[in-house]
Amino acid sequence: MDRIIYTAMNGARQIMLKQASNNHNLANLNTTGFRADLDAFRSKPMYGPGQPSRVYVQDNRAGVDFAQGQLITTGNDLDVAIGGEGFIAVQDKDGNESYTRRGDLRISPGGVLENGAGYPVMGNGGPIAIPPYEKLDIGRDGTISIKPLGQSAASMAVIDRIKLVNPNTLDLEKTRSGLFRLTSGEDADPDASVKLETGMIETSNVNPIEAMVNMIELARQFEMHVNILKQAQEMDTSAATVARLG
Repeated sequence: MDRIIYTAMNGARQIMLKQASNNHNLANLNTTGFRADLDAFRSKPMYGPGQPSRVYVQDNRAGVDFAQGQLITTGNDLDVAIGGEGFIAVQDKDGNESYTRRGDLRISPGGVLENGAGYPVMGNGGPIAIPPYEKLDIGRDGTISIKPLGQSAASMAVIDRIKLVNPNTLDLEKTRSGLFRLTSGEDADPDASVKLETGMIETSNVNPIEAMVNMIELARQFEMHVNILKQAQEMDTSAATVARLG
C-alpha cells in the first residue's frame, strides 16, 4: 500500500513543480525580451535489494528557450531590440555584469541609462550616464550620440556605446532575476557583429497557446494522481474492515 501512496504523492509533487514553472512563463507573457524556462520529467528508478521495485518521476530544469521573440515597432528613440543573436550588458543588483534581451530603455532621474526593469545599461567603462540633451540617437552598433542643450544640430557628440555581447548560450545560466550570466563568472567580450534595431522592442518568446495547453494537461495529471491517493485510502479502509470482521 505504501508503494502506491508514495509513488502517487511523488508524481503529484513533481507535477506541481512543473506547473509552477509553466505558470511563471505565462506570468511573463508580456515581459519585454523574456526567455521561457524549459522543464522535463525524468524517470528515477527506486533501487534496493533485488530489481528496482518502482519508478519515481523528477522534474528537471531542461534549460532556457533562446528563440527570438517578435519585434514590435514603437517609434520610441530609446527602444532597441537585438536583431538576431546577442545580448545587452547590464549591471545587476549585486553590481555584477549580466545580460538581457530587454531593450525598453529609459533615463533615470540621476541621468543613468537603464532598461525597463531598472538595470543600468553597461557601456565602455561601466553604466552609461546621459548628460542633458535636446536629441539622442542610438546607432545599430550601440553608439549613443546626443545634441547637447543649446547646441546646433551639427554638434552631435558620441558619449558612449552600449556593450553588446554574443556568448555561447551553452555557457549561460539564468538567474532568479531573469538575467543571464556566464557560468564561469567572467564577463563576456563585446561583439561587433551584434546589431540593434532602433525604435523597436522584442516581446517575450513564450507561446501562450502551448503554455495554456501544458497548464490544462498538468492539471489533469495532478488530478489523476490525487484520485490514486483516494483509491489507496479506500482500499486501506476496506482492508481494515475485513481485518476487523476476521
